[in-house]
Amino acid sequence: MSSGVAARRDAKKLVRSPSGLRMVPEHRAFGSPFGLEEPQWVPDKECPRCMQCDTKFDFITRKHHCRRCGKCFCDRCCSQKVALPRMCFVDPVRQCVQCALVSQREAEFYDKQLKVLISGAPFLVTFGKTGTPEAMVCRLSSNQRFLVLDGDSHSEIEITRISTMQILTEGLPPGGGSARASGMLLQYTVPGIEGEIQLKLMAGEDASASRRLATAWLVAMHKAAKLLYESRDQ
Repeated sequence: MSSGVAARRDAKKLVRSPSGLRMVPEHRAFGSPFGLEEPQWVPDKECPRCMQCDTKFDFITRKHHCRRCGKCFCDRCCSQKVALPRMCFVDPVRQCVQCALVSQREAEFYDKQLKVLISGAPFLVTFGKTGTPEAMVCRLSSNQRFLVLDGDSHSEIEITRISTMQILTEGLPPGGGSARASGMLLQYTVPGIEGEIQLKLMAGEDASASRRLATAWLVAMHKAAKLLYESRDQ
């Protein structure tokens, strides 16, 4: 991909919406696949009372709209300002109690796991059901739109074209605990090619730092898949 095309793909602009300032992609098609659209606000005339505690709005009790769900609340039920990177807000924005909890849980993905995905990890990669495994580094592109695989060859898979994603696990560790992530199986489509293509990523067998890095990457990708499906269902 040329540097000019990459620059256009990553270009952003600052816009002001009723909810606040947002740093959005210059071109809508290049937005993050994990992103959410701003909700339509419930019209003021349709919410005479708080949609959480049923307090009646008046001159003293003002109404506020949650920036994540768009519903009307009183100040007590919608007082928290929480970061909302999935909607590209520059600053923390007002959210209701329920939405604030969801956004706070997502903060771990954006603060920690997204960095793990972009840094990448080593895997044995198999394209198709009968391909030969190849040692490659798998990472998420900085604009979050592509799964990039680098080894003796180079491949890029558009995240929005991934139809299914399954984390593979192995047996329980000694002493009990949760099964450990050992790989990932996904299906995706390619423009101009009929049917779906299978991709299999497997972490190394040893207990080295590379294996731990791959396991952390798989855990982060599992969280990313949940956000991806939520965005599609919006």
